[in-house]
Amino acid sequence: MLILAAAALVPGTATAQEIRPGVYRTPDARFENLPGYDFAPHYEDIQGYRVHYLDEGPADGQPILLLHGEPTWSYLYRKMIPVLTAAGYRTIVPDLIGFGRSDKPASMDVHTYEFHVEAITDLVEALNLRDATFFGQDWGGLIGLRVVAENEERFARVVISNTGLRIGTLSGPDALPEDNAFMQWKRMNQGMIDRGDIPTGAMVSGNVGDPSIAAAYDAPFPDPSYKAGPLIMPQRVPVFADDPANDANRRAWEVFSRWEKPFLTAFSDGDPITRGGEVVFQQRVPGANGQPHTTIEGAGHFVQEQAGEELARVIVEFIANNPLGREQPAQTPGFADSVLDSYEVGVQPSPA
Repeated sequence: MLILAAAALVPGTATAQEIRPGVYRTPDARFENLPGYDFAPHYEDIQGYRVHYLDEGPADGQPILLLHGEPTWSYLYRKMIPVLTAAGYRTIVPDLIGFGRSDKPASMDVHTYEFHVEAITDLVEALNLRDATFFGQDWGGLIGLRVVAENEERFARVVISNTGLRIGTLSGPDALPEDNAFMQWKRMNQGMIDRGDIPTGAMVSGNVGDPSIAAAYDAPFPDPSYKAGPLIMPQRVPVFADDPANDANRRAWEVFSRWEKPFLTAFSDGDPITRGGEVVFQQRVPGANGQPHTTIEGAGHFVQEQAGEELARVIVEFIANNPLGREQPAQTPGFADSVLDSYEVGVQPSPA
């Protein structure tokens, strides 16, 4: 028994099912009878990978795109989907490549920031989304905000929670601050990479206390061979001055510095990683001016798991109060490079 348990933790064991060299696909049986997740799967071929997404609600409803982060998948949105569809919205929830029911490249090298931005952009184009409301949390925000900025004509509104759009400034690993919660997580994650495994289910469900929920978050990953995406993505958040995503993120901030469409923040009060990060968006995105930015109380980083229904109601009210075509008055502060350079996840930036 001990030998079998150890073997299950070794990448590349017989439990991994490759659909072609270096690409895994989780067996459908792993997704049967998951609590609260009775949604029909949909698929698109994106960059040679099968990408899974949910498409719930009326086909002619205004679309809402919900994007998860790391190490989660569309299961994270199971509490929000019924609220949004009951309000008449078409609700689209993809699984990032490497997560959920989407195909899983075995190489961590595949999982770059740019790769995931391009993949979600391709999906948005394949579904021909127009006048969409975007919601993202964690990596869902980092990726989705880039998609919105680079395809702004397709999006009418933005809501974000517990996320950011970082531009790296640090000179190297030795410059990582010891007391920053995200940097502490980054170091912990490096240890997981060294060991070759990450406790996906336990990370998300730790405050829930229900083993069936932890098992549902583990469902996409029969063994660590499938976990290249969850393992490496924390290391892809831009923190260093030479990060390859910095230029594109700076261009995205330039878009949001003149973004006058409705923009709302709904961060939680119990997330040490991103706490305070909403301020830079409230101050620097013109469309955030005058919006009823809210704090979800009693929830941690994975706010959708702990307060999904409340968060969905916030989105429904936000859309209702900001019909298509409504834009906010432009704010006066300029978007100085000093603000961009001082922005760190979970740290309020200095004024421009």
